[in-house]
Amino acid sequence: MSDFDRLNSDLVLIVDDIPENLSVLHDALDESGYTVLVATNGETALQRARHSLPDVILLDAMMPGIDGFEVARRLKADFSTRHIPIVFMTGLTETEHVVAAFEAGGADYVTKPIRPQEVLARIAAHMASARLMKQARTALDAFGQATLALRPESGRVVWQTPLARKLMNDYFPGHEDDAPAAVMAWVHESARARREGREFPPLHINQGATRLIFNLHERAGDDEWLLVLREESDAAVVDALMAAFRLTTREAEVLYWVIKGKTSPDIGEILGSSPRTVNKHLEHVFAKLGVENRTAAASVAMARIRMGGGPDT
Repeated sequence: MSDFDRLNSDLVLIVDDIPENLSVLHDALDESGYTVLVATNGETALQRARHSLPDVILLDAMMPGIDGFEVARRLKADFSTRHIPIVFMTGLTETEHVVAAFEAGGADYVTKPIRPQEVLARIAAHMASARLMKQARTALDAFGQATLALRPESGRVVWQTPLARKLMNDYFPGHEDDAPAAVMAWVHESARARREGREFPPLHINQGATRLIFNLHERAGDDEWLLVLREESDAAVVDALMAAFRLTTREAEVLYWVIKGKTSPDIGEILGSSPRTVNKHLEHVFAKLGVENRTAAASVAMARIRMGGGPDT
């Protein structure tokens, strides 16, 4: 395999304390086009997994020191490595050991003595899933999406894009990897409303002049929900309205407060203008948006710039 191909191939980390096993598996995977890393103990496995982020980990269950079950638990507890599929290698076929492997976070297992062709087949299956997940995350990251998946029972964040992690840290310090009670309460209410066929409003978390808006997107798995986050500020929305409809600053400000449900006297007080002046600006706004009333103006504006549309709280 050329150096270029090696850099662009799928990466497998093999963890086993028996050199003969490592040699057989390394040669089989290398010949099949994989880039292979090896570790002979749990500590080294954890370091290499966190540093290299392999696509799949082939993990011996029984090792001296930190055994494979504990290695898996630590990898799954770490945000940077929890997404990596783990295939256990074990000579223990008793039910409790198989259950222990899955409870520790394993995605699959193979039994010893190792049969390379079986291992290759299992690796290929999990590599395909890992590749799709990587592509999805890369796409979300590239477009700056703030998206996270969480388990509603525990509130644990299963995965999230870098922007989502930053926003969670900004608004909920210490909750980068788990959702706070307010978010979880909203998730459960939103999920219940969806099951009953009802609409449920997005969650707005205010922080000074900005707000973080949560939308429940869809189920990401049997026990996970996908949340889409968006940060919004008054100034940013006004700028977006100006750009979208070629409004003046004052026209965009008036439209912004119309979207928030404010009356002309309310808007006049906020902007330091008379209700008559506000209504004059509204006439210009209606003409530029091609609508005839406040409700239509708010609807068109929200659809164009994808505002949360929640109450001004």
